[in-house]
Amino acid sequence: MANFAKSHVPQFSVDVYQNEYLPEGGREVNAIVTVTATGGGTIGSAAAAPQYTPGHGPSAAVAIMVDCSGSMDYPPTKMRNARDATAAAIDTLRDGTHFAVVGGTHVAKEVYPGGGRLAVADATTREQAKQALRRLSAGGGTAIGTWLRLADRLLSSADVAIRHGILLTDGRNEHESPEDLRAALNDCAGRFTCDARGVGTDWEVKEVTGIASALLGTADIVADPAGLAADFTRMMETAMGKEVADVALRVWTPVGTTIRFVKQVAPTVEELTGRRTEAGPRAGDYPTGSWGDESRDYHLCVEVPAAGLGQEMLAARVSLVIPQADGSVQNLGAQGLVRAVWTDDMTASTSINPQVAHYTGQAELAQAIQQGLDLRKAGDFDGATAKLGRAVQLASVSGNADTAKLLAKVVDVVDAATGTVRLKAKVAEADEMTLETRSTKTVRVKK
Repeated sequence: MANFAKSHVPQFSVDVYQNEYLPEGGREVNAIVTVTATGGGTIGSAAAAPQYTPGHGPSAAVAIMVDCSGSMDYPPTKMRNARDATAAAIDTLRDGTHFAVVGGTHVAKEVYPGGGRLAVADATTREQAKQALRRLSAGGGTAIGTWLRLADRLLSSADVAIRHGILLTDGRNEHESPEDLRAALNDCAGRFTCDARGVGTDWEVKEVTGIASALLGTADIVADPAGLAADFTRMMETAMGKEVADVALRVWTPVGTTIRFVKQVAPTVEELTGRRTEAGPRAGDYPTGSWGDESRDYHLCVEVPAAGLGQEMLAARVSLVIPQADGSVQNLGAQGLVRAVWTDDMTASTSINPQVAHYTGQAELAQAIQQGLDLRKAGDFDGATAKLGRAVQLASVSGNADTAKLLAKVVDVVDAATGTVRLKAKVAEADEMTLETRSTKTVRVKK
């Protein structure tokens, strides 16, 4: 990864929210770790993000992968909207950003600039790229792993700080095996981040969300192709606001302590436990991807050795690092401590920290939605009603109004407080897919 001027690296801070008190014999410690980055770029405003000049600011490379399979012609507006959206994204690129456009079918083709190269964004290359987009036409199958591998080859050719992909598909990955896609994702993980979008309703939600999850990006549905340009612009603005890549949450635990899980819980639920890489004695790194000006919450659960009343211990130490290719590490200077204190004060040891309670509920909400929709598809309507009813109840309790609205398109809510619902007899496919795609989005606890 290239070095970038210190003035553009955000300042990171770590806050820990927990109830450190355990009853006698208690061993499970839960904490919400809030990580905040400030003073880098300004997300949501490409104009406000620092201009890249060699040696200054975060250099970036972006690959836009556009589905050009045959189904993109049905209706014909879909391909036109995809071209317009890609053009809008190209217009949002910061001057000096390296970029390429890839056309995806059962093979991946370079649309612009070609020759295994990346272009450097300026008025001329943006115009050339938009001319090249006019030649895009639909025809062929879908093999998303080949698109990702080409994007990886192109992105890795640039010596830049931030590498990012945007992937648009309208169909299922029918022209390669799930194993081929999984292998491509494994090879690309940690090399670039990627946002994935499904347009229309003929794609597979778990495929698109799986791509975004593996590559630490966002996933969403654009049910109406007319919404693509606005969505692509927002995605590119966010990408242009990223200041630092490859940040890892480093968790150190003392002897005898086991990490039960580490998961991101805001702005979305993302399981990180299985992504740990060892980082020296009793420490492990969990990848978090690229950061601009933003804040995210993580739930850490550790099991500590039992201790006597009145004893206390450090259960975990959380810090932020950027692992370097040579095995060294850039420490971002922020850390938080998770503690355990054994007490016979029942009130202290049985109270649940509000942040921990809130995010435990949000994680259960995401799971209840996904299980409910799977049961509905499998024809188990009683099971689906129970799960989706529980989801309605959790969304109501936590104030997750966006998810509550999406649920109300799939079930008739009789009583939100008790989770009493009836499955709707007819549900628009787009509504069901939107609920599934956005099921992991959470609301933050009111501090």
